[in-house]
Amino acid sequence: MCLKPFKPFFYQGRSAFYTLNTFLCKSPQLPLSARFLCTRHTTPTPGGRQTDRGNSGQADGQEGVRNSSNRRREEELWDGAAKGRGKSSSLWQRTSPPKSVFAAGTAKRTTEMLKRKAPQDVEQHAGEPEGRTRRGPAKVQPPDRPLSAADWRTLKESMGNSQPLLFKIKCNVYAPFCYRSLLTFVAMETGTLTYELLLRYLTLCVSGGHDAEVFDIYDIMQGSFSSLETGASSLFIKSFSRTERWREAVGILREVKKVFTPSPRNYGDIIAAAMLNGDMTAAWALYDELIENGLSPHQETWDALYKGHRERLLGILLHMRNNQIYPQRGLTSGIKTWFESLMGQRWAGSWTSASPKGVCKCCGSELESIQLTVEEYQQLKDRVMADIIQGRDVFNKTTPEELKRFKAFVERKPAFDVVVDGLNVANINRDKSRQSETLLAVVSELEGQGLTVLVLGRKHMLRPSRSWDKHNMKLIQQKAHCFFTENISEDDPFLLYATLHSGNHCRFVSRDLMRDHKACLPDGATRRLFFKWQRGHQLVLDGYVAAGRRVRFQSIPSYDTIIQMSADSWHVPYDDTEDRSTYEVPQRWLCLTAKH
Repeated sequence: MCLKPFKPFFYQGRSAFYTLNTFLCKSPQLPLSARFLCTRHTTPTPGGRQTDRGNSGQADGQEGVRNSSNRRREEELWDGAAKGRGKSSSLWQRTSPPKSVFAAGTAKRTTEMLKRKAPQDVEQHAGEPEGRTRRGPAKVQPPDRPLSAADWRTLKESMGNSQPLLFKIKCNVYAPFCYRSLLTFVAMETGTLTYELLLRYLTLCVSGGHDAEVFDIYDIMQGSFSSLETGASSLFIKSFSRTERWREAVGILREVKKVFTPSPRNYGDIIAAAMLNGDMTAAWALYDELIENGLSPHQETWDALYKGHRERLLGILLHMRNNQIYPQRGLTSGIKTWFESLMGQRWAGSWTSASPKGVCKCCGSELESIQLTVEEYQQLKDRVMADIIQGRDVFNKTTPEELKRFKAFVERKPAFDVVVDGLNVANINRDKSRQSETLLAVVSELEGQGLTVLVLGRKHMLRPSRSWDKHNMKLIQQKAHCFFTENISEDDPFLLYATLHSGNHCRFVSRDLMRDHKACLPDGATRRLFFKWQRGHQLVLDGYVAAGRRVRFQSIPSYDTIIQMSADSWHVPYDDTEDRSTYEVPQRWLCLTAKH
C-alpha cells in the first residue's frame, strides 16, 4: 500500500470524527487515485486506554480435569487430633466412588444435573412464540467479492442508515478485501474513516491471519492518530509477532508500557516469537519482566519456553507450585517430554492418580499433607481474624455488641471439634417444612461420633413454626452448643472465628464455598493458604438427608493438590478438561521419577 499524505481535511465535530490525512489506496479493483481517508486528532478515541507515542503516563494495571477417577475416599476426619479425648475419631463417609465439592468438574456436573431435573423450564422456553426475536440489529452476510462504490451505496440504502454499514455486516475471516473496498467507499462518502471503523477492520484482519493488511493498517493509524488504545496495540503485537517483523512488536510493547502494564497475552505473543526465531535471551528477559510485574503467564507462553536451560525450566515448575497453578494436558506432555529427553539422566513419566491416603499409584511416593503446619496455621488465623472477622466491613455483617458477646461465648466453651452452619445445613433438602428435622439429623450424627459440636443459627429458628419444630430445636440444643445471631447478621464470620479459634483439628460443616471471604484476604499467598485449609477442614453433606438414611459427608483429601518434588521425583497435577472451576482442583497427575 502506498501511503502518501495529502492536505488534511477539516475537523468534523465531536462525533468521533477528527482531522484527516489522506492516503493513496492500493487495491486491485480500484484506480490508483482512490484514497484512504483516516480521522486524526490530538487525543485518542474514547473507549479504551491509550498508548501515547509522545508522552509517557502512569501505569494502569490490567484463569480443568475430567473427573475420571473412580477412587474411594474414606479418610480419617480428625487425623488423630481428637485422640486423648476418649472420642471417636472419624465420621461416616461415602464408600461409593468419591465425590468432593473441590474435585474438578463437580460444579459443571451439578449444574447439568439441576438442568435435567427442571425440564419444565426447557418446555416453557420451547413454547415461546416463534415471532419473538432477540433485540439488536440483524447481521448480514458479507459479499463474496469487492464491491464498487455504487454497489455499496445500494446495499447501504437497502439496510437503512441507522448505524455504520460495516457494523451491520457479519464478520467473516475471508472478507478483508471486501471490507477494504467498503472502507474506500466510506471515505469517499463521508470524507473520513473513524478510529472505531479502522479498529474493526484491524480485528478482522488479525483474526483471519491477513498480516500484510495489518502492516498497512499500522502505517495508516501510526500516521493518523497520536496514540493507540489497548485493543489496537494488542492486535498489532499479536500480528507482528507471528511474522518476520516480530521485533517491531517489542517496540509497540515499549510504547504500551509508557501508559499501562501490558497484559500477559502481549508478553506471551512476543516471547513465543522470540523462541521461534531462536532469540532465547530476549524471550527470557521478557518472561522475567512479566513475572516482576506480578502477572501470570498463559499456558502457551510456558509451552513455548519449555526448551532451554534446565535451571530456568525448573524455576517455572517452582513458580507454578508457589502460585498453585495447574498446567493443562498439552503443556504437561511437553514437561514430560523434556524430562525424558535430558541427556545423562533417566527420567520416566507416567499418567496416574493418587490413592485416598495420598499415595501416588505409580511410584508409591507419599504426597504432601493437606494439613497446615503450626506456622502456616497461625499465619492464616491472624490474617482471617484481621481481614475477615475484624475487617472494615465487619459491622455490615453484625454489631460490635454481638461480636463481643460471641467472642465471650467461645472463650467460655471447650474447643469445638465441629462447627455447623445451621441454616445452610437445614436448607439442603427441598422440603422447607423439615428444616429443623434435617439439622437435628446432622447434629445427631456428629454428636454420636463423640464430637464437641457448635451450631450457629439465627434467632428466627427459635420461634416455633412449620419449618422449625420446637421439640427438634430443644434436642439440638441438648446435643450441641448453640449460638443464635440476629436475623440480619451474616453467620460465616462467626463460623470462621469459632473454627480457627478451636484449633487446627476443628472442622466446619457448610456448603458455602467462602469465595467472598477468601477475596477479603490481602494477597495471593494468604488466599492460597486459606484454600488449602478449607479443603482440609470443610465437611459437605453428601446428598440429601432423610429419615432412616444415615448422614454421610463428602470425603476430605489427606493430600495437597500442588506440584511436588523430591530428590528423585516430581508430581504434577494437571488439567485434562475445561470443566474445572477456579475453586476446584485436578484429579489427575504426572509422575516423573529418576531411574538409578
